[in-house]
Amino acid sequence: MKFDTTKEILIKGIQEVQNAINPKTTLPILSNILIEAGKESLSLTATDLDIGIVSIIPVKTGSEGVITVPAKKFFDIIKELPDGEVSISVKKNNLVHIECTSCLFKIMGLPKDEFPQLPDFKDRDSITMQRAKLKKMLLMTSFAISRDETRYILTGALFSIKPTYIRIVATDGRRLAMVEEKNQSPKTHEKKVIIPAKTITELLKLLGDEGEVKICFGNNQALFDMGSTKVVSRLIEGEGEFPSYEQVIPKEVKDKIMIARAKFLSATKRAALFTNPDSLVVKVELAKDRMVLSKNAPYMGEAHEEIVVDYKGKDLAVGFNPDYLIDALKNISDEIIPFEVVDADKPGVIRIGSEYVYVVLPMQI
Repeated sequence: MKFDTTKEILIKGIQEVQNAINPKTTLPILSNILIEAGKESLSLTATDLDIGIVSIIPVKTGSEGVITVPAKKFFDIIKELPDGEVSISVKKNNLVHIECTSCLFKIMGLPKDEFPQLPDFKDRDSITMQRAKLKKMLLMTSFAISRDETRYILTGALFSIKPTYIRIVATDGRRLAMVEEKNQSPKTHEKKVIIPAKTITELLKLLGDEGEVKICFGNNQALFDMGSTKVVSRLIEGEGEFPSYEQVIPKEVKDKIMIARAKFLSATKRAALFTNPDSLVVKVELAKDRMVLSKNAPYMGEAHEEIVVDYKGKDLAVGFNPDYLIDALKNISDEIIPFEVVDADKPGVIRIGSEYVYVVLPMQI
């Protein structure tokens, strides 16, 4: 195997796939990147058996072939090469030569025999959507995914596919985010699957804002195909089912608080400066056309800020974890948002049309 490319192109390909590698793996082959040289392109693949990422980059191929190389050492070498052309070839006994104008590196590779083969999604039903739309949907929900491994079913986001829409839902039991996007898919293609948090983190890095993404589902895996980059993920399965989220979402109320999102976000961030692990709650007081956010921290200090809002409902005070408000507010693009609060022991709701709902449970003041 022999191919020529540039340092810049090779670095981009390695960076796209290397996050799929688990540095704590006990299987040596999973610390490697699979390199497959075709006639006019090079395929780089990495996997930890839960997620696999493939990056296809353009190269000038001298001879086709396949090898696996230690991912970290390979990346460290390529990163330190001078800018310009790089030539890589495989010699006897899987010895890999990495050459440029002024230097030569040799590293030991391994044959591909033990490298896991990613599943084939050929002839599977698929849906196609704009990458920017999927990225936005993930940004508006992924922060609500549970980090608690004991609630395994909640450590991913639910993808609900219907013939006319795709819906993504995430919850950690204290908050819930749901976003829906109109999208046409085959009438027979209805799915409910849970995509792990790690996969969603990688998708947010790789999706970008241009082009389309094709999503395919297998028996217990999913493929996100972006053309030159592909992400294969296992699905979360096991005991229990994803909560019946529709029942958790309160009915829409009449007396909404219409508030400037940027002002709400900034004021919440400032009030959060006085929270600590023993006292996470920020007090939100509502009266006609005004909202007051405050936090009193013994031995530390106090924050108090008033915001002008459009509100005609009753006076009330309710406590929230400010981080839960901040997570949603920083990922919503609308300038003016509706915020629904009906009582001190009822959840707060941000509801934007029929496309987005965020529910956050209150805390005791």
